[in-house]
Amino acid sequence: MTEIGAFEVKNRLGELLHRVEQGQEILIMRGGKPVARLVPVTPDFNRARARQAVANIIDRSKGVTLGGLGLKALVDEGRR
Repeated sequence: MTEIGAFEVKNRLGELLHRVEQGQEILIMRGGKPVARLVPVTPDFNRARARQAVANIIDRSKGVTLGGLGLKALVDEGRR
């Protein structure tokens, strides 16, 4: 990951955006501390893939028990 100062970003934004389009990540620093990160945009939402992920979670949860505890008991325990 490339690091660059905030002041320099203003002068090189076009170049930095081109590099991000190519898959690079840019860490923007101010005063030696990271303040932002330029990253490529992720692909659009894939509804079929999301549905498959949900189906996988449901399949894997079948047969899983809470050790005899009910959901209300677990919620109450978490509030203490």
